[in-house]
Amino acid sequence: MSVFDFDRFSRHDMIGEVVLENLFETSDLSRETNIWRDIQYATSESVDLGEIMFSLCYLPTAGRLTLTVIKCRNLKAMDITGYSDPYVKVSLICDERRLKKKKTSIKKNTLNPTYNEAIIFDIPPDSMDHVSLHISVMDYDLVGHNEIIGVMRVGCHAEGLGRDHWNEMLAYPRKPIAHWHPLLEPKKSEKEVSLGTNTSSGFR
Repeated sequence: MSVFDFDRFSRHDMIGEVVLENLFETSDLSRETNIWRDIQYATSESVDLGEIMFSLCYLPTAGRLTLTVIKCRNLKAMDITGYSDPYVKVSLICDERRLKKKKTSIKKNTLNPTYNEAIIFDIPPDSMDHVSLHISVMDYDLVGHNEIIGVMRVGCHAEGLGRDHWNEMLAYPRKPIAHWHPLLEPKKSEKEVSLGTNTSSGFR
């Protein structure tokens, strides 16, 4: 359970959270039970930044990976209007070096944008075990820097659903596999990924 501070013109700020473990053991479900818990500081993984839905499809014969950004929902408001101007940036990562980056169009004044835009990378089959995709949902600002709303990663070395989605794509080649993914706050190591140049890698 998460406790938020409501803000009409900006994003709601999380005050803290309570995690109820062993619920069936701590309460008698045959009658109403009152339980008191101290509100704990929220971890970064608990902050609700919204979700992104995209599909992955790999064609081994062509060495082509297609990520189709479908839509996002319940994004964090970044502007004083209570909305954001979101776009999605996808970076191809190999050995913690960014080889390529591509992005979608910008959707104005919305927290629930729909894109249906395909982003294509050419990746040889023997390189699929060494690459991952770093996905950032960004808020476009006409003046100043574009801000990160949330991030997530897919690939063999990703965690949780990001790894599962990647493995499902590899198990069903030529078939688009779509999932919703929760957005996370970027770690310091992910805020700046060095731009690598490798002319012989065969990536496009």
